[in-house]
Amino acid sequence: MKALIHDAFGDPAEVLAVEDMPTPQPAPGEVRVRLSLSPIHNHDLWTVRGTYGYKPDLPARAGTEAVGVINALGEGVDHLEVGQRVATGGTFGVWAEQFVAKAASLIPVPDTMSDEVAAQLVAMPFSAISLLDSLGLEEGAWMIQNAANGAVGRLVAQLAEGRGINVVGLVRRADGVAELEAQGIGRIVATDSEGWRDQVTEITGGAPIRVGVDSVGGSSSGDVMSLLAENGTLVVFGAMASPTMEIGSGDVIFRQATVRGFWGSKVSAAMSAEDRGRLMQELLTRLADGTITLPVEAVYPFAEIATAARANFAPGRAGKILLRP
Repeated sequence: MKALIHDAFGDPAEVLAVEDMPTPQPAPGEVRVRLSLSPIHNHDLWTVRGTYGYKPDLPARAGTEAVGVINALGEGVDHLEVGQRVATGGTFGVWAEQFVAKAASLIPVPDTMSDEVAAQLVAMPFSAISLLDSLGLEEGAWMIQNAANGAVGRLVAQLAEGRGINVVGLVRRADGVAELEAQGIGRIVATDSEGWRDQVTEITGGAPIRVGVDSVGGSSSGDVMSLLAENGTLVVFGAMASPTMEIGSGDVIFRQATVRGFWGSKVSAAMSAEDRGRLMQELLTRLADGTITLPVEAVYPFAEIATAARANFAPGRAGKILLRP
C-alpha cells in the first residue's frame, strides 16, 4: 500500500513523499481502516517539521484524523464490523491507504453525515468544545480570541452562540471580517485597522472580558491580554505566528491576570467518559441543526502533498484542506 512518509524533519512540502509499505495487520483490540479522507491540521505539519509536542521516530508516517471504512478486525473486537464507516481524531499515521487504529478510539459515522464532515468531526470540533467547556463561562459572559478565522476560532464562536456566551474575534486582516460575516459569524475586529481597540469596547459596551484565547503568539498575545478585565484569564491554545509570547508585565500585575495553557490531547486523555460523551453529543446536535459548519477548501491526492501543505497556510482559506489516497 502507499503512504505519506518523511525520512527527516523539515518543510512538509519538501520532506513528505508517497512510498510503498506493507499493509498493516490489526492486533487484538484494533481494526484496520481503508482511508477515505483526512484533513491537514497545523499540528500535523508541525509534527513533520519536528517542532510539535510529539516527535515521532524516523522514518515516520503522518496525519492524525480521518474517516474511512473498516476492512479488518483484530481479535476481541465485537462492537464494530467490517464495512462500517468510522472516524478517528487521535490515530497517528493515517495518511496512508490503510491504517490501524484502536477499536475503542473509533466513532461510528451516521449514514446522514458526509465524508467531508466526518473527516473533520473529532480533532478541531472536539478541541473547540473542550476549550469552551473548560472556561467555565456562564450565559451572557464575554470572551475574546485571536485567529478568529481559523478552524477552532470559527467553531468556538459558533458553539459559544449556542451556549449564550458572547465572543469577540480578532483577525489580522480586514478581509477576514467579511469572510467570517459570510459564514454568519459577527463581532469580528481586524487588528490592522485604526482604532481597533475602540471597536472592541464598542462591541462589548464596556462589559468586562473575562477570558482571552491566544492561538497566535508574539505581540498578539499581549494584544489579547491587554483587553482582559481584572482577574481575567489568558488561555494559550497555539502559537501560529511565534513560539514566544510578548505580554506586558503591567497587564499581568495590575489585572491580577492568570495565564494557562490548553493542549487538547492532554485534556481529552484526562476527560471522563461521561464528559466526553456529553460534549460529543452537543457537537452532533450543533452539526445537525446547522449551528456549526465544517467547510472544505479543497481536496488533494497524496501525490500533491506539497501543494496541499502550502495551501494549508494560504491567507483567506475558508475551509479545511483534505487529503485522499
